[in-house]
Amino acid sequence: MPNFNVRQLPKISLHDHLDGGLRPQTIIDLASEIGHELPADNAKDLAKWFFDAADSGSLERYLETFDHTIAVMQTAEGLKRVAKEFVLDLANDGVIYAEIRWAPEQHLRAGLTLDEVVDAVQDGLEEGVEIVEKQGGYIRTGQLVTAMRHADRALEIAELAVRHRLDGVVGFDIAGAEKGFLPSRHKVAFDYLASELFPTTVHAGEADGIESIKDALVSGRALRLGHGVRIVEDILLSREDGDTDFVQLGPVARWVFDRGIALELCPSSNLQTGAIELLGETIEDHPFDLYYELGFNVTVSTDNRLMSNTTLTRELELLADTFGYGIGDLEQFQINAARAAFQDAEARDELVDMILEGFSRVRGGRR
Repeated sequence: MPNFNVRQLPKISLHDHLDGGLRPQTIIDLASEIGHELPADNAKDLAKWFFDAADSGSLERYLETFDHTIAVMQTAEGLKRVAKEFVLDLANDGVIYAEIRWAPEQHLRAGLTLDEVVDAVQDGLEEGVEIVEKQGGYIRTGQLVTAMRHADRALEIAELAVRHRLDGVVGFDIAGAEKGFLPSRHKVAFDYLASELFPTTVHAGEADGIESIKDALVSGRALRLGHGVRIVEDILLSREDGDTDFVQLGPVARWVFDRGIALELCPSSNLQTGAIELLGETIEDHPFDLYYELGFNVTVSTDNRLMSNTTLTRELELLADTFGYGIGDLEQFQINAARAAFQDAEARDELVDMILEGFSRVRGGRR
């Protein structure tokens, strides 16, 4: 374990799904109100079920766990509670800025409109921020409105995101089953977003390879890559005695590297979904350290805290333990994330200053 308190460090969370971060007891409470049957009737067992179900090595099986969380997020009250608690849990983990992604089109079963569900989530986020502030803490949030890539509502969702850009929505994303559903399917939506100067991050390079990443950059105009972990498939390495003595970046990897496009890497989730199965099955096999050594713009996120039974603190501790990172490395990951945030330049600079100050305080003023 690191010889410093990771939880006390100020952190930036860029890739965290609202429907993947519910408290188990909240799921039980909300499910009982609507008569939704769950696989367990107490918080401890339910938490274990989510982790076990998600820890299968299959993205498809991983995504099945969301049937239960989405089911209890169909009313304004349910959405507000989940969003509020989401903020409180992040703040408790030392997160000072979080971009929270979710797909409004999946929350309309009880009759709410797209605009109403976005408003409900924003109300919950703002309530959570107010509670944190009253407790003497600090956190800011932004919504990443997400379209499901296997559906045909991307333009409608893109218009929704832009419509709420002054009310908490900071960016657009597509998610869901990646293989066979390239961003180019939604080119009209991405063209519209570009015309509105609205930023996008795209899930790519998780369950599919380089072509998916390339299309996220070309058709999706992605400023960040959601995961992007499989970009290693476009990197030629020659190693001898454990040392890398030759590196050649392919055209896609070179584009990402040269332009500092942020990789939203989620180590525990990447293991669970089989995203790094070509490299191995343990955290030691994760290419995070390779990307960091080569100078890619790496950031650390959790993806789905419930399914991975994790926090941003745990993900950073896991990386530090595995690759021997010190406090300076973890500081760099947070600075990378702050600079990649979908905020204006002044807000990003403020986040960087808060990170530098917070890390300096934890290290006692010593670098």
